[in-house]
Amino acid sequence: MIAKLFSFLKKPTSKNVIINTIGNYLNVFFSAFFVYLLVRILNPAEYGVLSVLFGITFVLANILDFGTSATIYSYLPVLIEKDTQGAYRFMKSTFFFQTFFATIVVTALIISFPFLDRVFFKTGAPIYTLYVTAIAVMFFIWQNFLGNCLYVAKRVLQVNLYTLYANIIKTGIIGILALTGSINVGIIIFVFGIVGPIVFYLFVYSSKKDHLNAVLSSPISRQDLRISYTFTYFIASQFFNLGQRMDLFLVSYFLSKEQVGYYGLAQKIILTIITSVVSITQVLSPGFAQAKTQKNVFVLLRSGFLYMLVPTAIFLLLAVTPDIVFDIVLTNKFTQTATISRLMGIVFIPFSFVSLFHLFLLYTAKKPLSILYANLLYFGTVTLGCYYFIPSHGISAALISIAVGLIAASIMLIFLSIKEYRRLPKV
Repeated sequence: MIAKLFSFLKKPTSKNVIINTIGNYLNVFFSAFFVYLLVRILNPAEYGVLSVLFGITFVLANILDFGTSATIYSYLPVLIEKDTQGAYRFMKSTFFFQTFFATIVVTALIISFPFLDRVFFKTGAPIYTLYVTAIAVMFFIWQNFLGNCLYVAKRVLQVNLYTLYANIIKTGIIGILALTGSINVGIIIFVFGIVGPIVFYLFVYSSKKDHLNAVLSSPISRQDLRISYTFTYFIASQFFNLGQRMDLFLVSYFLSKEQVGYYGLAQKIILTIITSVVSITQVLSPGFAQAKTQKNVFVLLRSGFLYMLVPTAIFLLLAVTPDIVFDIVLTNKFTQTATISRLMGIVFIPFSFVSLFHLFLLYTAKKPLSILYANLLYFGTVTLGCYYFIPSHGISAALISIAVGLIAASIMLIFLSIKEYRRLPKV
């Protein structure tokens, strides 16, 4: 048994999963430290504003991905292996079109943000803070693009090292600002959303200068976009990303800023744990893209379930974490966050395993339409449940809506995966 375990851990995929998981847990550590620091500086209302604005950057960065991440994981591995020049052209074309359309959207956001904040988000943040939030979206998009390309090239260690260096530098800046009493919501977003990504870019360029120059000198081709596949997944991913944040936005719309602060902090904890799920799927994605038979998929699913035991255990631990731990980390200003976090931990327990079926449908079966159906179901359930029941039942309505949405979408993903799995050749 022990020999099999060591053999499993020595596999290249296992090593990359371990490296990426450790890297993401280091991100968790830094996120926890930032939360530990910020809850001692900001009051619940201010933290609520920060949560909403960061939620906007998260949603927009994912929306303006335009489905390119899925296209990168689906098509770039083969190009890297068989056509280096084609890979460079693919990366430049994808980056150019994504940046072009994202710039149009971000510009429109900058113009309309004060109005949107006044009628919907209701943060009351200064206008310069809103503008920094909008600009930070572009920097997150570029960082995600570079990170995805490095993951596909199996440069997992480098991605995590550069992210670690960026986190250390951000920590130092936040620490200095905290000591000087210069921190506010706008400065926090600037450090996290602009300074951090710039540090990441500099490290990538310093180590991959030749490759990046080759990408920049390549032509741009519209054919590299894989429009049908990319656009379908783009729509699908937006429903899920919006579904992940609509609960917070509707809590912000209907409830007090203090309650938004409690709920936003709990959601931050859950999203931090979800990064450990993402760290595993990032490594497994190229394998699913190359799988052609039931045997290939079964092996990937079996190992994937073992990897996913780790984030599942973390959700379980969160669900039973005692109040004293929350009081030590978050202070007694955020006592309601403890209850919300524990309930969210229970709600998200199945999330890790279901993500494997998502990988199969997207990269092996190449059925983004199936993902669209499931994500639409999730988005609709969460949005309608929150809209109709938060006014009367408060935060509990948001949690129940998420639980129902996840269960319904999971059942659909599993059913569609079984259907596509049976269509594959056995060996």
